[in-house]
Amino acid sequence: MEPLKNMIEEKISKKDSNTRNPFKPTGAFIGASWTALLVGTIGYCIGLWNASMALNEKGYYFTILLFALFAVISVQKSVRDKTEGLAVTELYYGLSWFATIAAVVLLVVGLWNADLLLSEKGFYAMSFSLSIFSAIAVQKNTRDAKLIDDNEIKL
Repeated sequence: MEPLKNMIEEKISKKDSNTRNPFKPTGAFIGASWTALLVGTIGYCIGLWNASMALNEKGYYFTILLFALFAVISVQKSVRDKTEGLAVTELYYGLSWFATIAAVVLLVVGLWNADLLLSEKGFYAMSFSLSIFSAIAVQKNTRDAKLIDDNEIKL
């Protein structure tokens, strides 16, 4: 990660006060990521609320969503930490990936065996996918912005 950090520091030191740092996420991308996360998770939850399934089934699908959101953020963090040369144990790294894959498999198995219309299954799959992808983007944006802000303060 040192080469990237050096490039960031060079760009920051060369720029004038009116130039935007090219490594910092734009407000539009940050807003789009948060919007996608909210649309995906709220849509998924509204779908569950209105579903005509038993309460234990709703709890299963809700728990899978929460589990997946935590797991993908954990994967993003551990991958980024490894890339930046920070210590990440192989156990934690492997468990992060296992949890992510397990959450996706649990959703697929649940939807495969569910008594739902194909359109409902598709809705849950798409809102779940949107949620986990956007959670990764939000985590990345947060981490990038913090890295840039920290470097701008030091210089």
